Amino acid sequence: MNKQNQLTEINDSGKSYIIYKSKKGFDLYTNFSKKIILNSKNVSSFLSRRYKNKLKNTDLFIGFFGYELLNNLINIKIPKQKNINFPKGIFYKPETKISLGNNLNYKNNNNIKSKNNFKININRKLYTKIFDKFKKKIKVGQTYQIKICTKYKKKSKIDPLDFFCRLSKSNLAPEAFMIKDNDYSIISCSPENLITKHGSLISTKPIAGTVKKNQSMNKTKALNYFKKNIKETKEHNMIVDMERNDLSRICKVGSVKLSRTKVVEEYKDLFHYVTLIKGRLKKNVKNIDIIKAMMPGGSVIGCPKISTLNLLNKQEKENRNIYTGSFGYIKFNGDMRFNIIIRSILNFKNASEISVASGVVVDSNAQHEFSENYIKAKALIDLFK
Repeated sequence: MNKQNQLTEINDSGKSYIIYKSKKGFDLYTNFSKKIILNSKNVSSFLSRRYKNKLKNTDLFIGFFGYELLNNLINIKIPKQKNINFPKGIFYKPETKISLGNNLNYKNNNNIKSKNNFKININRKLYTKIFDKFKKKIKVGQTYQIKICTKYKKKSKIDPLDFFCRLSKSNLAPEAFMIKDNDYSIISCSPENLITKHGSLISTKPIAGTVKKNQSMNKTKALNYFKKNIKETKEHNMIVDMERNDLSRICKVGSVKLSRTKVVEEYKDLFHYVTLIKGRLKKNVKNIDIIKAMMPGGSVIGCPKISTLNLLNKQEKENRNIYTGSFGYIKFNGDMRFNIIIRSILNFKNASEISVASGVVVDSNAQHEFSENYIKAKALIDLFK
């Protein structure tokens, strides 16, 4: 049986499975022997577990931390918010891993389309009001940059594999993943790697800076735009400094370096401004220390991290669920890879939600940032058409 037939057979069997983009293509994980639903009481023990260092490619846990759980882990309290009661985090122990190659093909014989439109939880008027409020916080020094989250929601049944296959062709991203479980699915074209750890080496790749693609904007012009744009440059520099500081808390003195500085990455509807930072871990740094230092990822929160998280959580009326959490794996030998969950669809209880955010700095414009949020969501919204 070829790999594409295997994928169709697994999908049609009703089994839970995960697909994750790797450097060599897409990897599928299934036949889960364990499913650990995380909460504030068991997350520390989960991250503190020790495992025998084996050589099997399934000796890992793969899954996600939700935003609320990551706040709890660093002792940030979230006020009571509107909640859909989605799990705070879930990790799976796979017994089977299949390499699918670079091309995913799946024919959906039961095309599911929903006619109703997405509803946004913050309209332009309310967004501007929140924007102006945060601008005042910046001017008095309570934060230097802060991200306003907007949600697009609609009632809908979806075929997650169909969505993911189409998304991988139209807007492939280096941190793309999907989860299909019995009662929920997640489809993501996340571009941002938060943690890659091999042995004592660790790296992070912050993204800060977005410009819309059009006929007159190519990759070279996008780079010139970012370099000349004061707002985008300030936003990028602040996030790079914060993530470099996060790494410095767990890395040897002097080992944290900028490996690739301010390069442009191209996606379906936009260009991003990106930097790669590397370091070497201190001795005796544990998995839980790494997670606490690096999560939630600063590029989707703002800075300084703690005070900005408190401002965000006080303002937001709805739980972020998976958005700005992290998806990835922890191997039994301690190596790990985690992204930041952005550009994602969460489908739960026959409802889909897409969350996006744009940054507010002292030079920001409310109309521009509100429009930027839609640009980020568009590739996902288009899947429903």
